Amino acid sequence: DLAFIAIGFAGPAAVGPVSELAGQMKIAIDSRRSNNVEANDRDYKTSVEKLYAAGDVRRGQSLVVWAIREGRQAARSIDEALMGSSVLPR
Repeated sequence: DLAFIAIGFAGPAAVGPVSELAGQMKIAIDSRRSNNVEANDRDYKTSVEKLYAAGDVRRGQSLVVWAIREGRQAARSIDEALMGSSVLPR
């Protein structure tokens, strides 16, 4: 199964279009960080097994270069989880 939302910044995850999906999937919301999806900075894992969050949904509205960086790092983490290792750059 795959849930992939790429909608840019649509507001904090606690409100708006991401809110309903976050509630249904029981995704933790980080109230300390503008109510965005909670995911760690190391591998971008969320509170839901095999679910990763990066970019605006995790850090809030920011520069596109941060979203690109986090997306690449999350992709590496996913590759490592699926394949056991990754050749993708950090």
